Amino acid sequence: MNKITIIGSGSVGATMAYTLTLTGVATEIVMIDINNEKALGEALDIRQGVPFCSPCTIYAGDYKDAVDSDIVIITSGVARKAGQSRLELAQVNVNILKSITDQIVRYAPDATYIIVSNPVDVLTYTFCKYSGLPEQKIIGSGTILDTARLRARIAEFYSVNQHNVHAYVLGEHGDSSFVPWSLANISNVPVEDYGRSLTMHSDLPEFNKAEVEDYMRKSGGRVIQRKGATFYAVSMSVCHLCKCLLAGIDTTLTVSTMLHGEYGIDNVCLSLLTVVGRHGAHGKVNLPLNDAEIAALHNSADCLKNVIKQIQL
Repeated sequence: MNKITIIGSGSVGATMAYTLTLTGVATEIVMIDINNEKALGEALDIRQGVPFCSPCTIYAGDYKDAVDSDIVIITSGVARKAGQSRLELAQVNVNILKSITDQIVRYAPDATYIIVSNPVDVLTYTFCKYSGLPEQKIIGSGTILDTARLRARIAEFYSVNQHNVHAYVLGEHGDSSFVPWSLANISNVPVEDYGRSLTMHSDLPEFNKAEVEDYMRKSGGRVIQRKGATFYAVSMSVCHLCKCLLAGIDTTLTVSTMLHGEYGIDNVCLSLLTVVGRHGAHGKVNLPLNDAEIAALHNSADCLKNVIKQIQL
């Protein structure tokens, strides 16, 4: 029995509930939203399709209904408006998160919390400082989606299965994120050498790291420009994270957690390769980054610390 509570039933929260139901990851899903009618409608819509899926109870509820949740996913917050600075958005969503935290932690103190709302690294840091919960039980979705976008583009370029691509996006889920290309490979072959390693005839152009990184960074904006919001890919990535947290064996993912001296960085949340499983985020993998990549990680940490300094926690 896996119980998951989702706070926020907008496009992201509702799609997560749908994805969790469809994949059979959860057997009980609670949807909580300040707009209870919206939560009721989303839960009813999904519930009526459950006869075609694995058995699952899904309903709209209140914070008290989150009791005994294994996982709580927080998607509440407002989207960035035209003319609004990133800092202004951060303060608004920090305030929303703090109001939620007081209520949810009372009823689900033993759950693992996944923060999805943006700016995710700042909000994960806020939740760590404000909730009083063990840090290993607090995970920001971080760069798992950025990493998926990176791998998808590399796989598309070489027409190879995405599961054969091993590459990561680290740091902030935002402008200062970076790709440690020194570690990126396809089946243990460095990404830029893969085309030349093929015995079959290939007329592929030269692999362009800058183009791939640009694609990864601009993907979210392109989706928003075309359809108004992104919610399918982020829901799939968080659903995968839930599956890993509930599994009996650990998985490594690029999620956002609190740092305590890794690579000389302290007191900030950002994404590194992290070990997640039944005990939450309970370890990090010290990747052999080169000097330039470590500098990029420090830059990302400094960018986040600058935002944190300017908001009221």
